[in-house]
Amino acid sequence: MRDLVGRPGEMRETEVDAAPAERWGEGLVSVPAGENVHVDVRLESVHEGILASATVRTRYVGECSRCLIEITAPVEVEFQELFAYPGQEADDLEVQDDHVDLEIPVRDATVLSLPFQPVCRPDCPGLDPITGDRLADLPDAAPRQSIDPRWAALMEFASEPAEDADESASGTQVSEERRKNSHGR
Repeated sequence: MRDLVGRPGEMRETEVDAAPAERWGEGLVSVPAGENVHVDVRLESVHEGILASATVRTRYVGECSRCLIEITAPVEVEFQELFAYPGQEADDLEVQDDHVDLEIPVRDATVLSLPFQPVCRPDCPGLDPITGDRLADLPDAAPRQSIDPRWAALMEFASEPAEDADESASGTQVSEERRKNSHGR
């Protein structure tokens, strides 16, 4: 990379394959230790330092947040970071001994792109709240509605047919006629 340092306008593109020594991520899904992480990177020399533009491809493993089965899915994320020349400003990322260390920005971009609530498929119905069975495995199964016991007595009113439905409809017509007549005077 010595050919880039201090030469604004120079550029180099390269590919890197690496494997993290430890797991990346703490939620329901993570990139496991030893998983291949492929990085396509373009390094450009600018006046302030080296600008790294990269695309990262790997995969994550974990469990579905709705039905709790194991899932594996690809991850692709892009990022751009400026590695400043030493001594110019107090930056976290600096050019050190004519090289840049991409591990931290690759890890950070990858972990931040992991889904917070991963699903095995977009329409995953989840688990039955009563039995705990996976609804996707049960043919023609719909989740049972659990009713709060405090509201259970109201269900009786909803299931009774309205006895005075005809009377209330005719009462509405009379009210409407009275309203029209009062505005007409």
